Amino acid sequence: MELLGLVLDGGADTAGGLALAERLLAAAGGLGGLERLDRATGGRLSPRRLAALRAALELGRRAGAVPLAPGMPVRDAAAVQAHFRGRLPQLEREVFYVLLLDGKNRVQGEVLVSEGSLTAALVHPREVFAPAIRAAAAALILVHNHPSGDPTPSPEDRAITERLRRVGELVGIRVLDHVVIGRPGWTSMAEEGRW
Repeated sequence: MELLGLVLDGGADTAGGLALAERLLAAAGGLGGLERLDRATGGRLSPRRLAALRAALELGRRAGAVPLAPGMPVRDAAAVQAHFRGRLPQLEREVFYVLLLDGKNRVQGEVLVSEGSLTAALVHPREVFAPAIRAAAAALILVHNHPSGDPTPSPEDRAITERLRRVGELVGIRVLDHVVIGRPGWTSMAEEGRW
């Protein structure tokens, strides 16, 4: 609470900043809810305080992410989650990414395939495999978020995963995993034994 008070009060350690931090945390239900509270209550903060809060949240997200640079091997789903955790959990809409990998599971790039609604991102195999074919990818990992926060794969998630795996077999590009990122957890469908 003290750190948030300092952020809101421009580095000054005042009772006003501490009181405001306490009210914001109570309204947000804790630190994890500040991102959603920022969007809902932005009008109640001064422009300076709102900018400071947004900057602090963004710094926290960036500090928490562990990017996978091109050429780095992807060893497990935890590395995929760490790569995306600074971007996906706080989004209010579903987004669907594909990590493109070479024959040794090294990152070639990533592609945003779809941006959807609160509960779904429409994904067509054409949008998933066209960039993979252009990049001569040998494998890929599917990644998307659940704005609800619950990373449990839905029946639709399972169905599209199976469809994309079948297409991958036809075109010779392996689908290694489908990682669903929530807040704060995540699920690897491959590590769940769904393969």
